[in-house]
Amino acid sequence: MSAAGIDVEAHAKRVAEDGYTIIEGAIEPDLVAALEEDLLRIERERGIVPASNDFEGRRTVRIYNLLVHGELYERIPVHASILPIVERVLDRGCLVSSLSSISICSGETGQPMHADDQLIPLPKPHPAIVCNSMWAITDFTRDNGATRIIPGSHLRDRSPDPAARYEGVIPAEMPRGSVLVYHGSLWHKGGANKTDRRRTGIAMNYCAGFLRQQENQQLGIPREIAKGFSPRLRELVGYGVYRGLIGHIDKTSPQQLLDEDGGARMVWDR
Repeated sequence: MSAAGIDVEAHAKRVAEDGYTIIEGAIEPDLVAALEEDLLRIERERGIVPASNDFEGRRTVRIYNLLVHGELYERIPVHASILPIVERVLDRGCLVSSLSSISICSGETGQPMHADDQLIPLPKPHPAIVCNSMWAITDFTRDNGATRIIPGSHLRDRSPDPAARYEGVIPAEMPRGSVLVYHGSLWHKGGANKTDRRRTGIAMNYCAGFLRQQENQQLGIPREIAKGFSPRLRELVGYGVYRGLIGHIDKTSPQQLLDEDGGARMVWDR
């Protein structure tokens, strides 16, 4: 069990076997409400509009690099209901790969099928090197764009063809405040929104500590903001050393860039 009373082993087992798990009621209602309101503020103040391609969505509003937008977003990567499951799927040396919001608006069509690790040139199937999550800031339903998944597809020997149609696709329906956690090789896509209301989610994505992150956390987050992060969040965005070797700076931790406590016990010293 995690500190939040979540059965970590059971959820990690489902990710290993089925490629995904859903933790209902994982996120506090006040946090969900605050996130929903603040995402609209950012969108309004920054004039964010949908992209002009089918993958990101022509009627989908995406806000990237959320960790630069205030302390509210610092609660997401370290959330006690979700991070322990991700650490079990990957390991404690995992990193924040990206943190963004995805609001699928009325009239949006379905996204192409894909796997989040398909650009990484490794034979499949392989152990999890990416573990991602989708936070339901609104209800996720069949009609409003709930993420479509193919259970067990993370065990296939290839990635999907975005132009093809596949059998066995199901909607990951879940109530507001729930979280979908899934293996990076799972075949999935955003659904079409046939309703008159937005489907809003937050994509909190993680990768193994030896991989390059999808969003460049060290360059994308100003150092003065990172200095205010908790010790665990600092590690998650890359101010740490993976297994006493990967990511060091002259045998010290990148943590020294944020304060003087940058010592790290290197693998050679063990």
